[in-house]
Amino acid sequence: MSDRPSNVKHFDRILVGVDDSDDSQLAFRYALNRAKEDDAILFICSILESQEMNVFQALSKDYVHGEREELEQHLNDYRKLAEDFGIDRVHTVVDEGEAGETIVKSVIPHIEPDVLIIGSKSKKGLSRRFGSQAAYMAKYAPISVFVIR
Repeated sequence: MSDRPSNVKHFDRILVGVDDSDDSQLAFRYALNRAKEDDAILFICSILESQEMNVFQALSKDYVHGEREELEQHLNDYRKLAEDFGIDRVHTVVDEGEAGETIVKSVIPHIEPDVLIIGSKSKKGLSRRFGSQAAYMAKYAPISVFVIR
């Protein structure tokens, strides 16, 4: 443990959302440091966003399955980075839907983290133009949310 002041909250279960944006990469690095410092379980989450697919892709089980497998492999790369950093307890989570809503309504209740760490801007998708997923999660998540930029 570190010599941080006693009024700084300790987290046992940390959830970080990743999507390869610059802010997401900063959030991932922050989560790594915080998980290591707190000896916390780290959950690395990414959401397969169906609104990013055209109707034909969304209807193709093979396409969706391939996209999901690619995303799972990418999260395994993140897991390896976390393990190489010295974090012993790392889990990955893939879900489907709109990122903010899916994390708040599905992922958080399922894994019960103490804190959510996310980047302030996503890399792609409608959320860049029509409102921030980070703002949605900060407003509606039942846990503390750190928005990193």
